[in-house]
Amino acid sequence: MSGLHFIERPAAGAARGLVILHHGRGSDEHDLIGLGDILDPARELHLVTPRAPIVLPGSPGFHWYLVPRVGYPDPQTFEAARAALSELHDELWASTGIGPERTVLGGFSMGCAMSHALALSAERPAPAGILGFSGFIPQVPGWEPDLTGRPGLRALIAHGRSDRVIDVALGRRAAETLREAGMTVDYQESGLGHQIDPAVLPLASQWLKRTLPGTRAV
Repeated sequence: MSGLHFIERPAAGAARGLVILHHGRGSDEHDLIGLGDILDPARELHLVTPRAPIVLPGSPGFHWYLVPRVGYPDPQTFEAARAALSELHDELWASTGIGPERTVLGGFSMGCAMSHALALSAERPAPAGILGFSGFIPQVPGWEPDLTGRPGLRALIAHGRSDRVIDVALGRRAAETLREAGMTVDYQESGLGHQIDPAVLPLASQWLKRTLPGTRAV
């Protein structure tokens, strides 16, 4: 068992797909669950939001890993979070009957970084897509993204040009890296800071319909 706490927003009927959203630094599993009503107003998808495992003294909320430098997670805590999320994703695929080929991994900030990490790990099954808000592909000693073994992977990456927490250059680099690997990437950039641009959410909803169009789970 992964040991990670999570909450769910089940589909109204048989689910067309699974969306797992990983929250940002200092937040919790409740932060992104409300996006379900915007991203999936018809409740056709099963939405899950896990809680990160780390609590830091004097810092609110929960964290996926320690941050010695933006873009470069602490290797030990990053690997622990990646292992825990791997177990949780496996458990969710088994319990819902929805496989990775009908799953989108997404998140905000460091939750976006973890989504890239899980979607691009060579030993992990490739999901249908990555929904990345204000994040990056992490650079961690001992971990390398698999950029050749998942050509069908789709991504929607959104970032703000005025982001003072995670520079927009990291979002641009992620989009360019995936495109150069032959993946289908939709990149959206706004003038906002470190936040999810509300104007991007309707586009993300349509992207989810294109990325998860398949047969509903029985």
